[in-house]
Amino acid sequence: MLKLNGEIITISSFPDGTMLIKQNPPEDGYAKIEWYYECDRETLALIYLANHLKANGVETIDLFMPYIPNARQDRVKTKEDVFTLKYFAGLINSLPFHKVTVLDPHSSVSEALIDRIEILRPAPYIEYALLAIEQAEGEKPSAFYPDEGASKRYSGQIPLPYAFGIKKRDWKTGQILGLDASGDTDAINGKNVLIIDDICSRGGTFFHSARKLHELGAKNIYLYVTHCENTIFEGEVLTCGLIKKVFTTESLQTKPHDKIEIIHL
Repeated sequence: MLKLNGEIITISSFPDGTMLIKQNPPEDGYAKIEWYYECDRETLALIYLANHLKANGVETIDLFMPYIPNARQDRVKTKEDVFTLKYFAGLINSLPFHKVTVLDPHSSVSEALIDRIEILRPAPYIEYALLAIEQAEGEKPSAFYPDEGASKRYSGQIPLPYAFGIKKRDWKTGQILGLDASGDTDAINGKNVLIIDDICSRGGTFFHSARKLHELGAKNIYLYVTHCENTIFEGEVLTCGLIKKVFTTESLQTKPHDKIEIIHL
């Protein structure tokens, strides 16, 4: 979904399938485009819209893009790997944006590739989840990070006792087979626990995290992810009975569910 100064942009099509967009440019010379990513077709619409605004004299155009598309393809290992993040960043850099605001980027590669980037940290949204859990349970939860990378990313922002996961993986298929816990595991037994990470797709890592936390004696288990894909409905996070609620921002998630609470940006 694309918005211009708070209003949703309608993207229609000609009979041949090409885009039809009609949009009056703002008269005050300033435009803020918000992009809540749903599909790659929006990338082309963004190009058309930004150039349309520039051609009509809009001097300052800011892009608010909380989720960075192609964020996972942040490296290449073989000649057949297409470095989509690099080329996507080059496209964004070619557009007339005064600044590009993103939320909790998946890696430092994203931060380095995008020009004029402004990074929002997720701490306020994690704090929202922590407060909601405290109100529901009567006490603050402990934190659990699914891997060491997540613990390094978030533990300095969130002053809670925490443990972290060590994934057991089939390196031939990439499938996660299970997960061990390290760190302050004493903070789990008999406690409510919030799992914290940046992106969820089908949620296999979080399912295995919840199983391990349950084995270690956790009471109620919650999940916070900054960016939650709709593919969460294809996994076991919402159906396994181990995770009480999922907190996420509106950056990606578009399907309502009783166990998902969307935090507005």
